[in-house]
Amino acid sequence: MLKEIKISDFSRCNLPIAVIASKYNDLFVQGLLDGVQDTLNRAGMSDKDVVLIRVPGAYEIPVMAGKVARCQTPRFGAIICLGVVIEGETEHARLITEAVTFELAKLQADHGLPIVHEVLLVKSEGQARARCLDEKHNRGREAAQTALEMASLVETFDEQFSLKATEEP
Repeated sequence: MLKEIKISDFSRCNLPIAVIASKYNDLFVQGLLDGVQDTLNRAGMSDKDVVLIRVPGAYEIPVMAGKVARCQTPRFGAIICLGVVIEGETEHARLITEAVTFELAKLQADHGLPIVHEVLLVKSEGQARARCLDEKHNRGREAAQTALEMASLVETFDEQFSLKATEEP
């Protein structure tokens, strides 16, 4: 059963957010992207606060996520990764999404940067439609909410603890 996504009020993120979106299965990915953009706009972020990077497919997302994670100017508050992979008759879809999942988790841990993984593996176009094009269940909205919350949490943590740790002899 799909859980309805509720729009919450989030304070504006003080750092830009990067969105990396696959071009493959573009109808569904665009639905996710629309949900992300609407949610970030509602949170007070303008288009200049969001960097959109389009890549050919889901498998190419980690290489760009790595570049963004290593970027020092500007420093990003979070990365949102969007893609839709529809299962076929072979194991290819599962292998792609497992590789993406592993690499995004590693990047997130290595860089201490929130990376929201919204690269969906679905069994059918119907499942993709329900998760990407339905306003009540749009996983792009959920991804944006998570990115805002995590960016704020990491920023608060860094302000409260990281600076204090470097001040001590």
